[in-house]
Amino acid sequence: MRSLRNIFVILAALTITSCDLVKPDDVVNPNVDESAFLDSDNPMETWVNGTEKEFALCMSDFVELMEILSDNYYNNYTRSSKVFDMPQLLYTDADVTLLQRHVGELREMADYGLNTVARVDANASDADRFHLLYIKAYSYLLAGDFFRALPTQSGGAVVEWQDQLRQAMTVLDEALGYAQTNSDRSLVHAFYARAAHRLGDKTTARSHALQSLSLDANLCKQVAFDSKNGVLNTAQEAIWGFWFQPLPRLDFLDPKYYQLTSTDQTPITIAKAEENHLILAEAAIADGDLGVAKTQLTNLLDLVASRPVQTDVDDQLEGRYNGGHRHFPNDPTYQVQASATDPLRAGLIIDRRAPHLITVHPISGTSVTQPMIDGLTTRVNALETLYLMRQEIFFGEGRRPADLGIRMPLCEVEAAAIKGSSAYTTAQIPSFIPLNQGMDDFTVDDEAKTVTITYNMNRVIVENASSAEVVPFE
Repeated sequence: MRSLRNIFVILAALTITSCDLVKPDDVVNPNVDESAFLDSDNPMETWVNGTEKEFALCMSDFVELMEILSDNYYNNYTRSSKVFDMPQLLYTDADVTLLQRHVGELREMADYGLNTVARVDANASDADRFHLLYIKAYSYLLAGDFFRALPTQSGGAVVEWQDQLRQAMTVLDEALGYAQTNSDRSLVHAFYARAAHRLGDKTTARSHALQSLSLDANLCKQVAFDSKNGVLNTAQEAIWGFWFQPLPRLDFLDPKYYQLTSTDQTPITIAKAEENHLILAEAAIADGDLGVAKTQLTNLLDLVASRPVQTDVDDQLEGRYNGGHRHFPNDPTYQVQASATDPLRAGLIIDRRAPHLITVHPISGTSVTQPMIDGLTTRVNALETLYLMRQEIFFGEGRRPADLGIRMPLCEVEAAAIKGSSAYTTAQIPSFIPLNQGMDDFTVDDEAKTVTITYNMNRVIVENASSAEVVPFE
């Protein structure tokens, strides 16, 4: 009997919830082959649990590395990648390989569950199939958002990012038939809107964003972790700990992941209703309808304000001086400007020093106010505000590099195995992206108590809206 792929080792070890493969005596048999697994009780439940575990591990790695690839965080410590911050993305980089492997594993695990396990397990449910299908669709979203091209099957030819997103849509169409609740259906439409937005398909993106909101106006889908079973959010370790420091104008949003006890693992959000509002506002701006865009941003502001927060979080060990590579301001009297030509803003740096406790925004937060939205008078200002809100609302979720137009290359292992793939072994880093850690750069005037960010990347995005890499609806 042929053995399962190496990924089965992951499943046979520890899954997010207990599974029949390790019952009744909780002893894992390392020699379990495919037939024994498929003949076990409820193999589909086991496989879905294992796939969800891999999804969680995938998301923690993506968030950790995509956050420092962007202007959101600087790696101020010795752990994690020191070159993504440059940004430098080599096809020989082990982290590029790791992220690409995650995408392939999600797709392969979902396919195995749908095509093999479901056929032999009479108890396999539509809910099981829905779980595997939306995870499979998400693997294509990751490929389409963050890579130039990837294979869509083991040993297959590379497929460019646009077709990865179209493949996500195909899988989502199938998933919709297995959705159990309006929230499930809303999730499918939200993912569909996300893919269509990145493709620049304004009509399709708007349609699905509206459908998603009509089904669940408060959609928030998250990936859970479990410290008891070793399913850990490594992004939380980096962000809650001392590794990463946020760009000072984003200080008020840090940390999205936190611990109230030593075993807490904060979930990662993979879809939320906020994205639908952002897509609808961007579509209105592209149509030249600033009034509709402002109404949509107001609705978005209301939603963000309604999201739960965690108060009284002790972040006093976060001195903003840990690591020693760069000192970050830790005093709320400092004002911050997004560039040398932007106005100074108060309230962006919060007080974490003893005895102060802080408020954390685990789902969404923004510094944009109603007067700022009301004061928008031009397409350019509206787009810059919208991309600021995208940055703040998706902060800590690993989404920012896609908005910056940065794409990872095909990794060395795949390039060596796939004929004609060498064209994709260089990263896409747009010419307008500052290099040598420029996106993370700022200066501090301790006497004036001001912080000046070197590059307002939201303005840079809008100034380059006509390029193919950013602002899809333009």
